[in-house]
Amino acid sequence: MTHGVAGPGASLSGVIIKRRGPFAPGDQVQLTDEKGRRHRLVLTAGRSFHTHRGSIAHDDLIGMDEGCVVRASGGALYVGLRPLLADYTLSMSRGATVVYPKDAAQIVGLADIFPGARVLEAGAGSGALSCWLLRAIGEEGQLVSYERRADFAAVAQANVEGYFGGPHPAWRLVVADLPADDAPPADPAPPAAPAPPAGPVPPADPAPSAGPAPAPGTQDFDRIVLDLLAPWEHVAGAADWLVPGGLICCYVATTTQLSRVVEALRGHGGFMEPAAWESMHRGWHVEGLAVRPEHRMVGHTGFLVTARRLAPGVTAPPRRRRPAKGAHPGDEGHDGRDKLIYNGNQARDQADRLD
Repeated sequence: MTHGVAGPGASLSGVIIKRRGPFAPGDQVQLTDEKGRRHRLVLTAGRSFHTHRGSIAHDDLIGMDEGCVVRASGGALYVGLRPLLADYTLSMSRGATVVYPKDAAQIVGLADIFPGARVLEAGAGSGALSCWLLRAIGEEGQLVSYERRADFAAVAQANVEGYFGGPHPAWRLVVADLPADDAPPADPAPPAAPAPPAGPVPPADPAPSAGPAPAPGTQDFDRIVLDLLAPWEHVAGAADWLVPGGLICCYVATTTQLSRVVEALRGHGGFMEPAAWESMHRGWHVEGLAVRPEHRMVGHTGFLVTARRLAPGVTAPPRRRRPAKGAHPGDEGHDGRDKLIYNGNQARDQADRLD
């Protein structure tokens, strides 16, 4: 089952919510009070937004410039701004856990998601990362997102359309498992009379203006982003689906997953040496001479692993870096020369003790 299929020639100009100018009905506004608490709403003429500190009429915001200050009926002041994508990510409705902005930003930057890129995403979840990827690739790119659970896919579709203002013409949401390693990630055609899925029913497919876009081929993707429980099960498939020089990025939560996916990429032989890292986000309190780290921070959320695809038929050259002692089962971590030096040092130390 697919969602968000756009017709040829579709343009973002009729989809993307404007991000500048005075507020208008339908715009998203983020209200921030004196304590930094944030509230997101969609402006509708005649409606009001209520908090424990009073109400604010939407009409008081419509026509105002971004960055205005409005007063609630209880006297509290709020600053009105359009939400950043990071703000939207943290406040969106959730089915699955969202990819935090600090990780999404590194995926876009360090996985080099560029305008016009063809990207395969597996594990759409609540659609947070999909929003970041879609904004990076633009209308000339293509994002194919797989999500196995129909209820999560419905949440993802609502969040993506809520951010962009409607179905994004570069996005294709596939409600299915990511194909096995030996199958191409083609967009499956919907059956003539699909059976309703268990649980919440996903939104109906929008009617494309000129038929569905062609399914991606087996070697069409510039980037593959896997947010899955076992991404190592799709390493061989990713090698087939990526163009030469393409990049795979895996987002995992635990060290055991990290180790397994890195070893799978190394063992395949068709990728450059993987890079793995995590990031910590710590704010700083700055007030006069009181300059110190914040007491709270966004610590570990996940590990990121990236690797570049080599040309077909090319295998990665052997690593020159010596592995740590005992890094692999049954391997001391030393080559023959190192073992001779190690044994010689042991014998000399024993002789010194006897003397």
